[in-house]
Amino acid sequence: MKIFKNRQSAGQLLAKRLKSTKADLVLAIPRGGVLVAKEIAKILKLPLDILVTRKIGVPMQPELALGAVDPDGEVVWDESLLKELRIKQQELSDKVDEELEEIKRREKVYRQGKDPLSVDNKTIILADDGIATGATTLAAIRYLKRHQVKRIVLAVPVASKESVDKISRELGPPAGEAGGFGEVVVLETPEYFHAVGQFYQHFEEVTDSEVVQLLRS
Repeated sequence: MKIFKNRQSAGQLLAKRLKSTKADLVLAIPRGGVLVAKEIAKILKLPLDILVTRKIGVPMQPELALGAVDPDGEVVWDESLLKELRIKQQELSDKVDEELEEIKRREKVYRQGKDPLSVDNKTIILADDGIATGATTLAAIRYLKRHQVKRIVLAVPVASKESVDKISRELGPPAGEAGGFGEVVVLETPEYFHAVGQFYQHFEEVTDSEVVQLLRS
């Protein structure tokens, strides 16, 4: 099982795997995904932008994702978990509003007055530093579908097998087969997955100012 040195080195490894991919734009899911995506964009000589989605956590256990919200305010719910915990979507409306406000705040801070890059009819490399449950990733993918992207290549260093299966079903058959909307490029799918950070030697928290600097450069 590979342990990555840091997000930058993981991004460089992903870029090697993506060399033959014909894409128009790299989108990062902040914050940690920006460090990965920056390396991909730099090596593949592609423009870089962000797509902010936010997890909706279980009350009193916020690390466990019940779903995620995108910049349009659309939510992807884990229906089976909601049923299991006997939580109704309406009970989480305040939390959804709170996370949507955070999305708007981050977009304003990170973009520094710049307009988002157009995704219409483009092939997008969507990058993050890892995927545990897949909630924020699914929200990002459905957002891009609604905004008429041509194709999505999800690129992550590490992901749980369950999340890869879930996202692969969302994207459809592999590239080249009828009905395929995109593909998943993942370097490691460990059998035992607790948290993304366990697969990095260095996994420091990324700040808003770091994200701003990466996008500016």
